[in-house]
Amino acid sequence: MNAEQHVPQFRFKDFSDSWEQRSFKTLYKKVIEKNDLSFESDRIISVANMYYKPNDSKSDEKYMETYNIFRLGDIAFEGHKSKNFAYGRFVENTIGDGIVSHVFDVFRPISEYDLNYWKYFIHYEDIMGQKLRMSTTKATMMNNLVSKDFLKQSVLVPNLDEQQKIGTFFKQLDHLITLHQRKLAKLKELKKGYLQKLFPQNSEKVPEFRFKGYSDAWEKRKLGDLGSVAMNKRIYKDQTSDEGEIPFYKIGSFGKQADAFISRKLFNEYKKLYPFPKKGDILVSASGSIGRTIVYNGEDAYFQDSNIIWIQHDNRLDNTFLHQLFNIIRWSGVEGTTIKRLYNKNILSTQILLPSVEEQRSIGSLLDNVDNLIAAIQCKLDLLKKLKKGYLQKMFC
Repeated sequence: MNAEQHVPQFRFKDFSDSWEQRSFKTLYKKVIEKNDLSFESDRIISVANMYYKPNDSKSDEKYMETYNIFRLGDIAFEGHKSKNFAYGRFVENTIGDGIVSHVFDVFRPISEYDLNYWKYFIHYEDIMGQKLRMSTTKATMMNNLVSKDFLKQSVLVPNLDEQQKIGTFFKQLDHLITLHQRKLAKLKELKKGYLQKLFPQNSEKVPEFRFKGYSDAWEKRKLGDLGSVAMNKRIYKDQTSDEGEIPFYKIGSFGKQADAFISRKLFNEYKKLYPFPKKGDILVSASGSIGRTIVYNGEDAYFQDSNIIWIQHDNRLDNTFLHQLFNIIRWSGVEGTTIKRLYNKNILSTQILLPSVEEQRSIGSLLDNVDNLIAAIQCKLDLLKKLKKGYLQKMFC
C-alpha cells in the first residue's frame, strides 16, 4: 500500500482514486433480529462452514425462537480460535437467509457493498486480525467481541465498482482452486481403488484386476528372503551444521526441507566406505510415522541411520512395485500396537505376496503414473494458493 495515496500495490485498469477511510459503524450495524418462526430447523446455518445444517428432526418452537436471523450479506463473529485468526474470525453469509445461535454477534451492511469483496476482505488476517485484537477481550475461554469497539475500527474501502472487480477476481481464483482440489481428490480415490484391485485382498493369492498375459498365483515370501535392511552410517550432531554443502535428513525433515547439513568431504568419504542407496531405492521411515516413503533420485543427500532405511535386494524385486507395496504393507509385529519404531526384525519377517518381476513392473508403472498426475495437480494447487496469498497482500490496503 502507498501510505500517502491509500491505494493497494496492484489495481485493475481504470481505477486510480484513493480508497476511502471508513469506520465499520458506517459500513455495518449490529443486529439482533429474533427468529419469528419464519425459519425452521432446516435453515440453521453452520457459521464455521457456511452451509445449511442437515436436520431430520423438527425442533420445538420455543427452542427455535432463541435463534437470530442471519441474512445474505450479514457477517457473524465466531469467537473461538481458528487456524487463521488468533482471536476468532468473521464469516460472511454468502448462501442465503437463515438463522444462527444467539451466541454469534451479527452485523448487517448499511452501505452499498459487493458480497464477494467483503467475503475475502473479512477473512484477510493481515488487516482483520489487528482489528479483532483491538476489539476482543479474553476474559473467558471464548474470546468476546466488544461490538462498540469493533464498530469504531476503520479500514480503507474502494468504490463499489472496484469492489466488484476484486470480488469477482478472487471468486474466479477460488473456483480454479476448487477445481484442482476436486481433481486431486478424484485421483487419490482412483489410486486407492487401484491399490485395492491390483493387490490381492484378504487371503486371496491373485488380485481382482490383472494386466493381460498374467495368470499365475502370487507367491508368499518374507522380505528377509528377498533382501536386507540397509542404512547410512551414523552421523553425530557435532558433524552437522545449520548450513553446509550436503543436506542431512533426519526423521523430522524426511520428505521435507533439510534443517541440517554435513560437509562434502564427509559425504564423499562415507558414501565410498559405507552403505548408500542407489538411484531408485525406496527410503522408508522407521520411526515416528513409520512407513512413510520417498524415492531416492540420486541427489547428493545423507539420511539419519536407523530412522531412515531401505531394502537392499536383488532382481526379484522391482522398486516401482516395492514403492507401491509400502502403501499397503502390514509390518510384522507392529499392526495394532502403539509401537513407534520399525525394527529390522519387523521388516525382515514381514510377509508379502509377490508376482513375477514383469507383472511387478506393470503394476508399479501404472501406479507411478497416477502418482505423477497427483503430484502435478498438487503442484498446480499449491501454486494457485500461493498466487491467491500474494494477490490478497497486493490488492487490499
